[in-house]
Formats: sequence, C-alpha cells, structure tokens
Amino acid sequence: MSVTFVSGPSKLSQGQVEDTTRSKVTKHGGSSDQRRLDCGREDYLSDVSIVLPVHNAERWLDQCLESVLDQDFQGSMELSVFNDASKDNSMNIIEKWQTKLVKKGIHVIIGGQESACPKGVGFAKNQAIAQSFGRFLCFLDADDVMMPQRVRVQYDAALALPHCVIGCQVKREPEGSTERYTRWINGLTQEQLLTQVFTSHGPTVIMPTWFCSRQWLDSVGKFDESGKGVPEDLLFFYEVIRKGGGMSRVDRCLLVYRYHSEAATHAVLEETIWKERVGFLEERVLNDWPSFTIWNAGKQGRKLYRCLAAANQKKIEPKPQIPICHFMEARPPFIICVKLVTS
Repeated sequence: MSVTFVSGPSKLSQGQVEDTTRSKVTKHGGSSDQRRLDCGREDYLSDVSIVLPVHNAERWLDQCLESVLDQDFQGSMELSVFNDASKDNSMNIIEKWQTKLVKKGIHVIIGGQESACPKGVGFAKNQAIAQSFGRFLCFLDADDVMMPQRVRVQYDAALALPHCVIGCQVKREPEGSTERYTRWINGLTQEQLLTQVFTSHGPTVIMPTWFCSRQWLDSVGKFDESGKGVPEDLLFFYEVIRKGGGMSRVDRCLLVYRYHSEAATHAVLEETIWKERVGFLEERVLNDWPSFTIWNAGKQGRKLYRCLAAANQKKIEPKPQIPICHFMEARPPFIICVKLVTS
C-alpha cells in the first residue's frame, strides 16, 4: 500500500498557494495516471515536472530541494517526489520544503510506498512520472544539485528538439572524483553522443541530466522495475535509440553530480553492464555484418569473442583458431576493443 499527498490545486496561477490537505490513495499509480489522462494530452497542467525519486537521502535533500526552489525558470513548474520506503528523515525534510516551494508557485506532488524494502530506482521514477502533470520532464537525483539556470536552459533546448533526450555538462563532487569519466561526460561531441553508445561508460547522456518531453518518453515506455542491480538508465537509453530518438547535450554545466559510496550505481555489477552492452552491439551492428575482425588480441578482445552469440562468432575474420594476426592481415569492418582514454 502507498500514500500520496498532493499540495496545490489542479491549476494554480504563479505564486498562488492552496490548502495542503493530504489525500490518501489506496493504490498508487492508478488514481494519478487517471487524473493525468483526464487532463488531456495537450492540456498539461505544468510546463515542467521535476522528477525526484527518493530513498534514504536525508544527507543531501536540503541542498537538492533548495536548488529546485532557486530555479530561474519563468514558466509553470512542479516537483513530483516519490519516496521509496525511506527509513531516515527524508519525508520530514520533503514536507519542510513543500511549504517553501508552494509559496513560490511550484506545485508539489508527494507519493510513496512504505513497504519493508525499496522497490528500486526504476519503480520510483515510473511512479514519480505517473503522478506528475508536466509537458516536459526534468530528472533529478536526490543527491545532486541543479544550477539555477538548468530548467530554463534545457526547456528551451527541448522545445527545439522534441524527440531528443537533452543532457548537460556536470561538475563532479567531490572534485577530482571519477576524473576520466567526468571528462568523457563533458567532452563528447554531439556526434559522439550516438557513436560512443557501445563504450563501457554507459549512457552518453547521463541519467541525472535528462530532460525530455513527456509525449516522447511515453512513446518509449517505462523504466525497468527489476530493482537493485539492474541498470535501468542504460536499458532505457538503449530503448530510446531503438525507437529512433536522438541525444543532445547543452554545453553548459547545469548540475552538481555527486559521487559517494551509497549511490545506486554501485549496486550494478560490471558484468551486468558488459552483458547488456554486448547484446546491444550485436542487435544494432553485428547481426547485420556478414563478417568482421576484433581489433584486440588481448583480454578484452578474447572476452568479447566468448560473449558473442554463436552465429556472430562464426563471422569473425580470421577464425579464432589463429590466435593473433598482424594488423596488415586484418580485414574490415572492425570491432575495436581498447580504452578511449588512458590518463
């Protein structure tokens, strides 16, 4: 069973404050989904919904929610929070900020589930989306902080690119953590946002910076709800590409992206990521090639070969019985297994 609290009426003028009476919904999702459908696809109640899943985030929520309050966006905006079985002080912090946000004209929707265990990031995102009413969706992790310009700048970009996921550059905190990864996030060209989707780093536009139209997201589908250990952002990223969606990034730093030991990403095993990457590579590329060469005779090249489907293993030139060949003997197309950055 889950409880949903809604502050603000269905339609509020900027700056208007309403009674914050709490309404209990016996089955989360159904009521919220129906209310959103009732408003009509072209009659959204807010320009932007900030989607905020929360689980035991008391350490970071004050700064996160303050960054929502500080947005300089002049359109209508709402915050949709889904509390996924937090056992700490997260709900008290959310309710404290609720009053401040409503006074600024930011509609606040608070949903949650109170079972013994969290149901996972994918589930919490889906619920936060389902209970929201915005035309565009701005994703935010509870441990991150938005720059004041984020919603405004990405909203303008999304208006111009309605079938794209819009990202931004980030500032890593603590400074210097995951330095190589951060350079990769911020340094990719627009073309590389699609050409480097098979690298080990995951989505080329990272999930905490995503901004997109609700209509486009609805056409892609929901986040995977399998729970802990599943890279729901990577799976959704791949689905966006399958559906013909684009990736774009605003080349401005609009988010403080925290690195810490409690982050959900640490629950995803490297082997899980590898399996998904190889499967997507086969689906999108290798299944259509009559033959190819793996450009790496070392550990990664051998690992890739072993993980390929039998049909794709048979396409490799030269055949694996010859362990190493000179590069002059290699025949294109190539699958290159190397690190893109070494320092």
